[in-house]
Amino acid sequence: MADDANRAALLEIQGRMIDTTGKIKQVQNQMRTKEAEKKRAFLTMEELKQVPDDTNLYKSIGRTFVLESKVTLMNEQENKFKDSEASITSLQSSKEYLEKQMAEVENNFRELLQQDPALARQIMSMNV
Repeated sequence: MADDANRAALLEIQGRMIDTTGKIKQVQNQMRTKEAEKKRAFLTMEELKQVPDDTNLYKSIGRTFVLESKVTLMNEQENKFKDSEASITSLQSSKEYLEKQMAEVENNFRELLQQDPALARQIMSMNV
């Protein structure tokens, strides 16, 4: 009976581990995307700073190019930069939370294996 309970607990822990790992990878991918957006906005602002204020500048909207002022384009890029930074900060805290969850799941797994040496031997004998 205890053996079945331990197996059920193992399956639950395994499911939580898989779920948490997937969420961590998703957050890491989102962070990479936001980092790229932030870098693109920064580089665009750096290029715009070098352009004289009275230069005609065009913004790409799909296949169309629209005439915009330098100030408008700079403001858009600054907003993108700030939004990306805020998203990265938020995603970082989510990642830290998920990593704590993962550590907790790993500890639960270790405790389960220490409680049931037979289950630990059975897991170790499986072909991975």
